[in-house]
Amino acid sequence: QVQLVESGGGSVQAGGSLRLSCIASAYSVSSHCMGWFRLAPGKEREGVATIENSGITAIRDSVKGRFIISRDNAKNTLYLQMNSLKPEDSAMYYCAATSGRYCYWETSTYNYWGQGTQVTVSS
Repeated sequence: QVQLVESGGGSVQAGGSLRLSCIASAYSVSSHCMGWFRLAPGKEREGVATIENSGITAIRDSVKGRFIISRDNAKNTLYLQMNSLKPEDSAMYYCAATSGRYCYWETSTYNYWGQGTQVTVSS
């Protein structure tokens, strides 16, 4: 049974940094597309960053230059480094995984989801 477990969320002031981690079980982070999504109150869940099995990444424009997605194949872990955080980045962040190689922003294309980790950025 595939399990994705996120950690690393917390409360920071604007301009601060956090690194989110997602440890996968019964799933290889290097073999498929994985991504980070976020859900803020009153908004729809949106994709933040994705990484394909080839290593090609995609970053949402609103976080480009501030967020970096990466993975450690040996640790079977996905990361999201978040720098220069803004209050509008506050949300529940989810790790998601697919059964395919290519990444899309549509949430329906992701088969597996973690439980989420909360990120709160204060001004």
